[in-house]
Amino acid sequence: MKGPLFYSKILLFGEHGINKGSKGLSIPYNFYNGCLKMSDTDTDVAKKSNASLRGFVDYLETLQANEPQLVSFDTDALRKNVEAGMYFDSSIPQGYGIGSSGALVAAIYDQYANDKITVLENLTQEKLLKLKKIFSKMESYFHGTSSGLDPLNSYLSIPILINSNESIEATGIPMQNLEGKGAIFLLDSGIVKETAPMVQIFMESLKDKGFRSMIKNQFLKYTDACIADFLKGDAKGLFDNTKQLSKVVYKNFKAMIPEQFHELWQKGIESNEYYLKLCGSGGGGYILGFAPDIDRAKEALKGHKVEVVYQF
Repeated sequence: MKGPLFYSKILLFGEHGINKGSKGLSIPYNFYNGCLKMSDTDTDVAKKSNASLRGFVDYLETLQANEPQLVSFDTDALRKNVEAGMYFDSSIPQGYGIGSSGALVAAIYDQYANDKITVLENLTQEKLLKLKKIFSKMESYFHGTSSGLDPLNSYLSIPILINSNESIEATGIPMQNLEGKGAIFLLDSGIVKETAPMVQIFMESLKDKGFRSMIKNQFLKYTDACIADFLKGDAKGLFDNTKQLSKVVYKNFKAMIPEQFHELWQKGIESNEYYLKLCGSGGGGYILGFAPDIDRAKEALKGHKVEVVYQF
């Protein structure tokens, strides 16, 4: 048995802010993927994944018992397959902020949900919001809390625009220009991180009135501006607003930026060679970068692993 592939995703904009009313934009990243497989080898990876799935089955049984109107699964078939050694075979790096648990959630829903909403349907606002809610509850098993956006992106494999908690839509993004100098890239911090502690830091910070004011007046403003610029293909506006967002994040989210990247972060803002921002919750994994000239950025970041994801 081998299930269909589900891809990683990149939340270009909206990390931490989505739950506080910012817009968000998430795109599939097809470089990494994962699928459900029956284990024919007894590797450590297969064993670890299988053990995690056993706990997840228990969680899903509780979820459907508590919220039968939301979702139900063929848990008998799921449990039987997990007992037989099923695992999630994935190239998506874990703890890197590009949706490793999201792809797993999407795969389980696709294979075992009863009356599932399929990609081939007319995806109305109501269906998208229901999927997001189901995925939010499912992925909470791995992170404590979840917006449901990562699995949604992985399941549909199309760019998703979040206008608000009650309004999400599939969207088109400008065509890539592989000859273009401008680029969005991933910078590998080399640190595996956990999402839950980063979410906790953010929630604690929200108790501070000044932090809440900064989120409302600066963070959300620049996030929304970046999304608008990106979608309409305004490169100059995008870099101007990404620089401002990078400054705001550096000043107010420092605890979520690995210490050894503080200097590099500031250097980008001062030199205008690249601008860095959190990829997902922060704390390690990948850092997202925006470069007006990708060759200059690579030169400035020599010695670091840079992965280009989008060129324009």
